[in-house]
Amino acid sequence: MNLLKGKATIGQLQLLVWVAVYFIIFFSFLPEDGPYQAGIFSGINVIFYVLVIYGNIKFLYPRLYQKGHVALYVMLVVVLLPAAGLGRGFLVMFIYNKYFAVHPEKISTNNIAQFLVAGVLTYMLSFIFRIAIAYFKLKQQAEEILLQKSQAELNLLKSQVQPHFLFNTLNNIYYEAYREAPRTAGLIERLSDIMRYFVDESPRDEVSLQTEVQFIENYIALEKIRIRHDTEINFVKEYNPDARIPPMLLMTFVENIFKHGIDKSSRKNKIDLSLIHQDGHLLFQTSNKKMPQTQEASHGFGIQNLRKRLSLLYGTTFELNVDCSGDQFTAFLKVPLS
Repeated sequence: MNLLKGKATIGQLQLLVWVAVYFIIFFSFLPEDGPYQAGIFSGINVIFYVLVIYGNIKFLYPRLYQKGHVALYVMLVVVLLPAAGLGRGFLVMFIYNKYFAVHPEKISTNNIAQFLVAGVLTYMLSFIFRIAIAYFKLKQQAEEILLQKSQAELNLLKSQVQPHFLFNTLNNIYYEAYREAPRTAGLIERLSDIMRYFVDESPRDEVSLQTEVQFIENYIALEKIRIRHDTEINFVKEYNPDARIPPMLLMTFVENIFKHGIDKSSRKNKIDLSLIHQDGHLLFQTSNKKMPQTQEASHGFGIQNLRKRLSLLYGTTFELNVDCSGDQFTAFLKVPLS
């Protein structure tokens, strides 16, 4: 199907080459030998070429020569090429004498020399064949990269159009709500800021601490809507707003608080957050009252994934501790700042 569409694979192209080689040999033998004999001898020759060429480029060359076993490679080539050439020659002569010759012919010295030369020439041809395969692979990879690039650009355009349409709509809703319900309008504005963060900031390698803190505060403001009673939230912030960290690095702790550390029916919920820039490090700590489901937060996927991400980003230069031994659940993170 790919051949019909003009998008043949490397394997299909090779098959096409061997079919073409077969028919070239077949039609060169046909006038003198007839279709039956030409078909058999063409098949034998193609099998010989396939064995020598693929035996070299798929087995001997990559497994021996490219791995430094040059002497063994040369020795096997010296042995196998004459064996393959002579094997092909004797097989052809045997079939010819048994089924087609009126008077059986003997193999002459000239025939043997021709068989050996054919083996050497086929061996040399294998390197040209290898270069051709490598070229088509590179060409195919280049086409795939261009296709992926075009698709990525198209997806980027789509991803930009859809969020901006939504942002514009949210802005219109915000102005309508501001007249009747200023508090609701403020929440819509925070939601819009969070969405902009996901679209514009989260794909970056790093964001400013000020941007990250603003995102956390917007998230907290929206989460408070879901809590029946007011929650006491103390957020201590002592940091350089221009310092930069990977996006969403602090969010796991805050999200765990609202998932596992809040009693929505209680009037005594209290959350303490601390973000301190100290001696070239960023120290982030959260503390909340321990709930029955809080134990899940300390061993959940969120903390596990955060630890893996920190290992990739900072190696062994970070600290991540979770403590739920008392009546408080405390999470602490320390990372170096560039």
